[in-house]
Amino acid sequence: MNGKLSTLPTLLATLAFGISSAAPAADTLQSLVDATIRPVMAEYDIAGMAVAISHNGQAHYFNYGVARLDDQQPVTSDTLFEIGSVSKTFTATLAALAQTTGKLSLADSAGQHWPELRGSPLEHASLLNLGTYTAGGLPLQFPDKVTDQASMLAYYRQWRPEHIAGTHRRYSNPSIGLLGMLTARSMGQPFATLLEGTLFPAFGMQHSYIQVPAAQMPRYAYGYTKDNQPLRVTPGMLDAEAYGVKTNAKDLLRFVQANISPAGLNPDLQHAIGITHAGYYRVGEMTQGLGWERYPYPINLERLQAGNSPAMALESQPATRLTPPEPEPGDSLFNKTGSTNGFGAYVVFIPSQQLGLVMLANKNYPNAARIKAAHALLSALDTHATTH
Repeated sequence: MNGKLSTLPTLLATLAFGISSAAPAADTLQSLVDATIRPVMAEYDIAGMAVAISHNGQAHYFNYGVARLDDQQPVTSDTLFEIGSVSKTFTATLAALAQTTGKLSLADSAGQHWPELRGSPLEHASLLNLGTYTAGGLPLQFPDKVTDQASMLAYYRQWRPEHIAGTHRRYSNPSIGLLGMLTARSMGQPFATLLEGTLFPAFGMQHSYIQVPAAQMPRYAYGYTKDNQPLRVTPGMLDAEAYGVKTNAKDLLRFVQANISPAGLNPDLQHAIGITHAGYYRVGEMTQGLGWERYPYPINLERLQAGNSPAMALESQPATRLTPPEPEPGDSLFNKTGSTNGFGAYVVFIPSQQLGLVMLANKNYPNAARIKAAHALLSALDTHATTH
């Protein structure tokens, strides 16, 4: 038996043996997802979750609980959730598309695209450094005093790196957020316009937004604090670029399916996806792509949790540049977590297994719990795990 199943509860392991490499029976898959998701919701007091699975090209949707506690509106596959830092994968895809269409090169320096950075430590940091969090140690968040364009520029100009660019990775909203801003400048349109008017439609994402329009507000879930106080994300500098996407399970699964099998997209988008999947830095056992984080597959639960641990999000980690960038290996797992104060998201896919998973919740619960639930589902559905 493949060792990945050793982490599953007995029920999930039993269900897994009933799932062939073809699409599983609907009731079997429902039982599998129920047995995984309901305990997580109970343990972390999550009001609502939307789960979407792509298995051998077929989409399956599972909805739990309520989008809003006040009116008890049930979660559906059309419910809008904040996806937090999963938004970074769209920023990365837009930057890759800009390179593909000749608007920029990831090797360009930040100073080439924002002349006001000249004379600052960031002038010579590459756009790739910004997109892979290797510009020298930009922090997770902007300081509270950064509230407008002028104070943001002042912050970038006075910032002093902790490391030589390209030697360490420190996960950072100001880093990839700046990549998004400079990408939009190179393409001559506001960032939100490029996502809502160009990128989302290209993936068939019909209900995905930076600013949720008034007509869609009834579909927008409330997030909840630990004591179940309702809240939604508040504005901040470069929020759209770093953590600002609101979407539903259907749309986000379409994006995952395009990453699994990009052949149906136009050639520029196919090439852009390849750029985001390439490996640019090795950070422990994780390979940093552009937006996505990549691992050799199969992978055990502990390694995947370690790659999504607080240390990886909050601390500088030594990084080794991969020159040239490493193409996507045959067996790879790609993933990205995302959170706002009231929401928690996780996206993971394995192209070689034609398998992808979206998990959206209106509570920010621990990454380790998200990874454990997702790993259980993937292990049960993976044909390697069910045929050995």
